[in-house]
Amino acid sequence: MINLPNEFEEKMKALLGDEFEDYIKCYDEPRYYGLRVNTEKISVEDFVKICPFEITPIPWIDNGFYYDGEKISPAKHPYYFAGLYYLQEPSAMTPANRIPIEPGDRVLDVCAAPGGKATELGARLNSTGVLIANDLSNSRARGLLKNIELFGLGNVLVLSEEPGKLVNYFPEYFDKILIDAPCSGEGMFRKDRKMVRAWEEHGPAFFAKIQRSIITQAAQMLKEGGMLLYSTCTFSPEENEQTIEFLLEEFPQFAICEVDGYEGFSAGIPKASLTGNEDLKKTVRIFPHKMEGEGHFIALLKKGEENCFSKETAKGEKILRNKNGKEKKLPEELTEFLKKINRIFDPDRIDIRGENVYYMPEGLPKLNGVRFLRSGLLLGELKKRRFEPSQALAMNLKKEEYENVLDLSVGDDRVIKYLKGETLDVEDLVSLQAKGWYLVCVDGYSLGFGKLSGQILKNKYLPGWRWQSS
Repeated sequence: MINLPNEFEEKMKALLGDEFEDYIKCYDEPRYYGLRVNTEKISVEDFVKICPFEITPIPWIDNGFYYDGEKISPAKHPYYFAGLYYLQEPSAMTPANRIPIEPGDRVLDVCAAPGGKATELGARLNSTGVLIANDLSNSRARGLLKNIELFGLGNVLVLSEEPGKLVNYFPEYFDKILIDAPCSGEGMFRKDRKMVRAWEEHGPAFFAKIQRSIITQAAQMLKEGGMLLYSTCTFSPEENEQTIEFLLEEFPQFAICEVDGYEGFSAGIPKASLTGNEDLKKTVRIFPHKMEGEGHFIALLKKGEENCFSKETAKGEKILRNKNGKEKKLPEELTEFLKKINRIFDPDRIDIRGENVYYMPEGLPKLNGVRFLRSGLLLGELKKRRFEPSQALAMNLKKEEYENVLDLSVGDDRVIKYLKGETLDVEDLVSLQAKGWYLVCVDGYSLGFGKLSGQILKNKYLPGWRWQSS
């Protein structure tokens, strides 16, 4: 049995009443492991057909599944390297699942690392609109970038900035904003016992100040009629109901919305707020003794009414577009490579910075001075009159979109060899005359590029992503 701080136990007794004993018992139960299907690459139905290990549906997440993390390691399977799923604690899947993303939305994930929410938001946009994924920590943002590229997402900017700085660049810009706020982590005590020590160092009062700053900054970046989802993985009223209460006081144009329900969800607790606002019942609390997951809090809010200008070109924005009316001239080596892709690329959206070539989302404001890790889809690099495609582009491509493909079955030992960065003999798959850049796939899903010559594939799989034997 875990030793919980006395202060925390007393607070939970007051919060749960007669349910406290049931809550305490859950600390003796095993944790739950989950994976979420990347619907940008594969349908849930098709994934179930090819999944190589036993999974059970998570009942409140349409693309989520439980697996036995004590017996299997999904991160050591080629399908993971193909970006077909993300490993995520089941209750943590809820925020990105419950914010109503629509095609063409401009979406902000404020505290996005390591990418569990951002990858789902990006997949639900289905290659439309734009996702801004931000995390203050540059090191954590690097992990975020990898997960976004692994998922094959293209209409994404990965930033590492203070949320307050972004207000100046994105005033009333976003249709949807998700804040999975830094918190005291009480809901994760059962999953990660180290969180208890962290709680003792920085408790709810410390995080409540940070959360109120972030949520009010985010409110200024949301359009009229837009929706904001706030979530934490803690039980503390100061960080949950009282933070929402603070937002409503500062921005009275916000209203709490109903969240798509599930029988295991608990209503927010008005008496846990300072004003007893009954609308707080529309927020959601997830308790581990009521659901097969950990602890979470979710609040969905709407900002006023719809305004009169469109998503495509917001009033007063400076759009990164070629305005001279002339056809944009691209390097010949880039043009030749793009001919191999069965997809239309708008030349005005291609941005060349030094050697790097990016495909930018539409409708962005000027972002001079913002700290980027990635802006748009990195197509590749221009090097001495040749173009080298990127790992990000490989993951963004579907098998049928590229001219030259080497599709290996998951049981082919060359799949693991490729993921380890080894050279491949593919004489059984190509002619002696075949050469150039090939997209390597496993069972039809992209893994990366290789360069073919004389029936030998020179491996171009990104070194930092390679399969580790241990």
